[in-house]
Amino acid sequence: MRGPAPYIFHMDDAIEIRRGRTADVFAIGRVLVETWRATFRGQLDDAYLDRMSPAEQAMRHMSRRNAAGVGHFVAIDRRSGALVGFANYGPARYTAPTPVGEIYALYVLPAYQGRGIGGALVRAVARRMVDGGTVTLLAWVLSTNPNRAFYERLGATPVETGIISLGGHRYEQVAYAWRDLHLLISRDAGAA
Repeated sequence: MRGPAPYIFHMDDAIEIRRGRTADVFAIGRVLVETWRATFRGQLDDAYLDRMSPAEQAMRHMSRRNAAGVGHFVAIDRRSGALVGFANYGPARYTAPTPVGEIYALYVLPAYQGRGIGGALVRAVARRMVDGGTVTLLAWVLSTNPNRAFYERLGATPVETGIISLGGHRYEQVAYAWRDLHLLISRDAGAA
């Protein structure tokens, strides 16, 4: 009989993907703020970006950890021990007739982007979802996000649009969906 999946993946000698721990939330907050400021400067209200606090983001992620089915995967630079990316996931925030998962947040520090870390985090979430009986996964992305093609390269397709309010401003977002997570899991890790 097979035991539970360990959910530790070594991308190479440098990067490890593992389940997030409570002790990771402050590093998660730092990665989120640093990535948002680098990615969305000039697209979102700069004052909003400047007000973002790693400590506040850490507390948001800490409170999420207590919700049923919610978790984190983190990417660790094995040489320095630093957390360099993360994915926060759980049940979709809307009701559906079949179980649908959602990636609430997926961020990799700019210096580590383009190395396949984001794709490895998405596949770790997909494995976890499939193990829990979910085969469809969503990710909401700002429509101005320059990294939207990342989701398409991983096989997701846009399925819906919506509006999100951030700092008193409204922004369009797009939902990307993977309808069969088995296909995502089986994709070559080098493709992302």
